[in-house]
Amino acid sequence: MAYRFIFLGAPGSGKGTWSAIVSRRLALSHLSTGDLLRQEVAENSELGQKAKSYMDAGELVPDELILALVDKKLGEANGFILDGYPRNIAQAKSLEEILEKNKISLSKVIYLEVAEDELVRRITSRVVCLNCGATYNLQTMPPTAAGVCDRCGSKLIQRQDDTEDVFRVRLDAYKRQTAPLLAYYEKKGLLHRYKNDGAQTEEGTEDFLKLLTKE
Repeated sequence: MAYRFIFLGAPGSGKGTWSAIVSRRLALSHLSTGDLLRQEVAENSELGQKAKSYMDAGELVPDELILALVDKKLGEANGFILDGYPRNIAQAKSLEEILEKNKISLSKVIYLEVAEDELVRRITSRVVCLNCGATYNLQTMPPTAAGVCDRCGSKLIQRQDDTEDVFRVRLDAYKRQTAPLLAYYEKKGLLHRYKNDGAQTEEGTEDFLKLLTKE
């Protein structure tokens, strides 16, 4: 069966981690708009060139470009996880039009619930590789050698937006956008909530997969 999921959750809620695990276990395409944008830019595609002009100027990539990218990737995927997209009601409605056009129906929308204090702890412990983009958590998944990427040996840094003050501003903005989005999918009978305590045990993974695949 081709499952089609949306994973929603605040920054630090584990969307990327769970998307990677589930995409491997269920043979689904992991569609993260940030990763897809970077891929298009690297390939110098028409979409990538348009997106790069905004990114180079430090501006947000417009919704219509993101939607064109999502539309392209959904057409290629036989089962997928949309990681952190849509972010607001307008995007959700546009996505719905794309899904209907492609005769695709969503299986479930999963909201990863994490306490705010835990989100702050996770984000402020996060470091990223300057070179390859690998992410580590100094408390739960530290690199083998302090400050050095296991994957490529480059320097690890804390991103500017991973400091507590900046993160709390991002979190407030996220909550304002997401509350209506959760209600939107709840009304459609698609929303399922999962309390994500951060423990990626085999038992926890199996429980999560049961939630996803249960009819």
